[in-house]
Order: sequence, then C-alpha cells, then structure tokens
Amino acid sequence: MVDYAVEMQDVVKKFATPEGGMLAAVNHVTIQIKDGEFFSLLGPSGCGKTTSLRMIAGFEMPTEGKILIHGKDMSQVPAFQRPVNTVFQQYALFPHMTVEQNIEFGLEMKGVPRSERSIRVSQALDMVRLPGMEMRRPKQLSGGQQQRIALARALINKPEVLLLDEPLGALDLKLRKEMQLELKTLQREVGITFIYVTHDQEEALTMSDRIAVMSKGVALQVGKPEEIYERPATRFVADFIGETNFLNGVVKGQNGSMVEVELDGIGTVHVESTRAFTNGQQVSVAVRPEKLRLNGEIKGENNLKGRVEEVIYIGTDTHYGVRFPGGQKARVREQNITQDNEEKAQTGDEVTVSFTRVSPRLLTE
Repeated sequence: MVDYAVEMQDVVKKFATPEGGMLAAVNHVTIQIKDGEFFSLLGPSGCGKTTSLRMIAGFEMPTEGKILIHGKDMSQVPAFQRPVNTVFQQYALFPHMTVEQNIEFGLEMKGVPRSERSIRVSQALDMVRLPGMEMRRPKQLSGGQQQRIALARALINKPEVLLLDEPLGALDLKLRKEMQLELKTLQREVGITFIYVTHDQEEALTMSDRIAVMSKGVALQVGKPEEIYERPATRFVADFIGETNFLNGVVKGQNGSMVEVELDGIGTVHVESTRAFTNGQQVSVAVRPEKLRLNGEIKGENNLKGRVEEVIYIGTDTHYGVRFPGGQKARVREQNITQDNEEKAQTGDEVTVSFTRVSPRLLTE
C-alpha cells in the first residue's frame, strides 16, 4: 500500500462573490501526494493552487471533500494542530529578532529547553548552509539568505509536510535559478514531503517529482515533468507548459494507432495516437518547436512546405517563424551547434518543415 503524505479527496472550496453568488475556487480536486515527494501545484493566477495549499495548511476549510495527512482526516483540524509548516513568498521574519531567535521561535512556543533549542538552531543553519549567522538580524541578510532562514525556521519543527507558497518570487532571476537547485537538493537531504505552489513552468519542471497543472479550480493533469511536457492531456496544458505549435485540422481516417489529419490549407499529416477519433473530428496537431526540423526532410514522415517570416537569433538557438499556405503558422527552434550561419534560412525563404509521426499530440480541447 502506497503511503500518501497528503490526499485531497474530491475537495471543493467555494467563496461568496460581491454579486451574491458563489465561486468555486477549487472544484472537485482529487490529488494524492506520495511521502517524500517534491510535488508542485502549477497554474496561472486564480487557478486554485494557493487555495489548495491553504486548505492543506488549515488556513481555509474545504466546503466539500476531505484532506488527509498520512491517512488522518484534517478537514476540520485547525492550522496549529496540523503536522505541517508553511514558507511564504514574503518570508515573515521578525525584524527585531536575531536569526537564532527567528529560527527557534516555534520551539520556544512549544516549551523546548534553551539548550536543545541552541543545538537544533545550529543544525538547522548547517542544513541551509548558513552556519555562524545566529546573531545577525534579517536586514543584514540578502534576499537569498532570508529565504534560507525562513526555510530553517519551518524545518526546525520537523514537520511531516512543508508547504511553500511561491517562496522564490521575490528573488532576482539568477538567484532564483540557484535557489531552485538548492531547494531540490535540500528536499532530498531532509526527506520531507514538499508541496510547492508556483506559476513558473520552468521552475516546476526543474524541481518537481510530479506536477499538478491547474486551471479554473480544476486539476487538469497530474504527472511527472516529462509526462506533462511530452504528453499534455489538454490544449491548455500543452499551451501553458513551454511553447507549442497548434496546427488545426480534421481527422480523415484512423488505422490502429495511426491517424490521418487534413491540416487546414496545408496538407495531410500522419500522427501516432493511442486515442480513438472519428472521421471529420476537429483536432489540433500540437508539436513543440524543438521537435520540428527546417530543410531536413524526413523520408516517410511529415514534410510541410512554408515560407520563413521571421528569424530570431538568441544565442543558444535560432527561432524561425514559418507561415504555411492557408495562413497557419509554426515556430521552429534550432540549436546553434556550429558557427556557420551561411546555410541558415533567411526571411522570405521557401522551406520544408519536417516532423516525425510520434512527435506531436492530437488534442481535441
């Protein structure tokens, strides 16, 4: 039997609107988070991810459904009685206290003896790689250091689950990327379940064991980062995670797993799919820019003619905007592995855009 750290069982959270109605911020969400997992709730603002985290923390109570932590129903248990701690985007450190006083605050409230508190503070600072900082005050720390102190304060109580609500949002880009890797390393070292809220797709892909993509209060897809990226279940997931080309068309026929699609104004392509489709069904061929090849025709696969409308050089890659007959467009991303730019396509060139039958996803919504 799998030991789940946290379970949301058909959870609904409704709020009253100013107009007198009710809004379902979280709408029948069921998620199971494994023990010791780094799990991310990902989605745009207003999708229900923070409300879900707040219900796990006990700051909000569900309107319907259950929230279990290690098998115990916590749906109506107040926040201070739950075996969880939360790290917020604004670190909420006490400015008048030293680092040591901030970190040991929770232990002091629990009546832990002074001698034990000092030992555990020292251990916590070693854990977040800030030894010897006990006497500093928050204003004497950088943003990254403050974030680590907030983590140390949360972890010192040895929670069963650590909840993180966009804790890297206030950091600059370079430090943010460094802290992503440090957080993941720390999570592996302490072995505690982390539930992480973010709207940053790259952040979620970088750090997570699994991700729940949310939209309008619903968990649209739950899976490993590579599953979410390579096999998105819906158009929203494909569009939200990374960059995707959507070529619209209709199904002409299906033979086993091979689906023939007539793309509007472009031509016929063949796509592998495990789903069953009906003739005439409207579909989108969703294919990532890096899965497309420019002027490298693939025998027996999909080869489409188009014209280059834009060329964008960004150092590691060159991005090409290609328009097909009939008006549909695609972006092609090619890695710059040589310094020879003479053979690269230019604006106005007629080109062939190629992709294999297994590269795209066929999506209906």
